[in-house]
Amino acid sequence: MNKKIALKLFMLLVFSIVSLYSYSSEEKKTIYDSYISDNMAAWKKTIDNMHFETKKDNQRELELLNYEYGYIGWCIGNKRFKDAKQYINRSQARMSKLKKVKANIPIIHAYQSAYYGFEIGLNKIKAPFVGPKSIEEAEKSISLDKDNYFGYIQMGNIEYYMPSTFGGSKQKALQFYLKAKLIMDKSKPENDWTYINLIAIIGMTYQELNNPKKAEEYYKLALKISPDFKWVKNELYPQFLKKTK
Repeated sequence: MNKKIALKLFMLLVFSIVSLYSYSSEEKKTIYDSYISDNMAAWKKTIDNMHFETKKDNQRELELLNYEYGYIGWCIGNKRFKDAKQYINRSQARMSKLKKVKANIPIIHAYQSAYYGFEIGLNKIKAPFVGPKSIEEAEKSISLDKDNYFGYIQMGNIEYYMPSTFGGSKQKALQFYLKAKLIMDKSKPENDWTYINLIAIIGMTYQELNNPKKAEEYYKLALKISPDFKWVKNELYPQFLKKTK
């Protein structure tokens, strides 16, 4: 092959890889900024644009699944149940497609656990029937990949939100959350909404367990990473300070 043509092909390949990486990184940053500033309109616009992209590879689908998961959680928390159901249906179809091609099965189990949790969030009556399925999926996720931080987050969520009368334990939740953070710390995450959310939740869990020193440590850590993190800056940390005075 002519050396000039070969060089041009190589540069084109490099440029394509860099462009793809930058595009993905840009969206990751947009989602992160949307999360810390509570700008869910920008979050929704990003995931809708990604959804309508053609020829998404498996990694792209998994990235979008993560962002949809976050958006659905926000919708349920803000009682936007119609929107939540729309995106749940979309994500379930995405997971089915990823299962068929066996794309990162451990993390798909973790998402399935989360989506059973969403069902409970939409209808508490389903808890006795759907709850065990959520636990089973999270346990599968971890058994298939001991370093699957997302599986540990789901186990933590199950323990945190399950009433103690049914076996839920904030102490067990904390251990799962800390395990997830330990795994995530190894990759030094940047602009990762899941990571900063996890830190805030660890702070909340310590607070629930009457450990104000550790709770404040994690609230301050969240604000050190993102000083303008609205949820912690305007709600969690001020409320914590008010209660501990």
